[in-house]
Amino acid sequence: MKLDILAFGAHPDDVELGCGATIAKEIALGKKVGIVDLTRGELGTRGSADLRDIEAKNAAKILGVTVRENLAFADGFFTNDKTHQLEIIKMIRKYQPEIVLCNAIDDRHIDHPKGSSLVSNACFLSGLIKIDTNVKGKQQEKWRPKKVYHYIQWKNIEPDFVVDVTGYVDKKKKAVLSYASQFFDPKSNEPETPITSKNFIDSIDYRARDLGRLIGVDFAEGFTSERYVAVENLDKLI
Repeated sequence: MKLDILAFGAHPDDVELGCGATIAKEIALGKKVGIVDLTRGELGTRGSADLRDIEAKNAAKILGVTVRENLAFADGFFTNDKTHQLEIIKMIRKYQPEIVLCNAIDDRHIDHPKGSSLVSNACFLSGLIKIDTNVKGKQQEKWRPKKVYHYIQWKNIEPDFVVDVTGYVDKKKKAVLSYASQFFDPKSNEPETPITSKNFIDSIDYRARDLGRLIGVDFAEGFTSERYVAVENLDKLI
């Protein structure tokens, strides 16, 4: 199955928080989008891996993604090595995306920059013909995405470009709140974390509003790019 966009996240909910509105917009425009979670988030302070599996499926339905997979890497301890790179390569070759979205290049959680570099490296390696991968006994063809972009997470990294997501933030928030075990719940007796405050949930709105303000729209999401951002002509700029 070929996808237009494949989004990777170190944990279930990374993709929704980082670029959920962009994904919702691209799907509304007719693009086929998939999500691959690297871990099940089993080290999360709240909830459990089994519960997050269910929450991830619910969030995927809300966004309307075509497929969602989980590679079950070790939360907190996966590394950017050959073994893990090959598993990412298999996903890239399986879905042959034109665009890959992945974790922030620098962030508070150590898995985010690790996941960022792991996926980025695998995107390059996936295009090398001498790297052999097989899935269910079938030889895969080489494939390299045309573009690799990194969404922004906890840290306010300056974006290389922003996407107007006006009209899609509500769907993003609904997908994020599918992870009820992870975020603000005044009735919960579980320990507090940096993402369980009401302010964190509110930040989904005000951070998107701020980026939108800077480009003259209501809401926006930011990304960084590993290459120069090119436009077809000056009229294509917002």
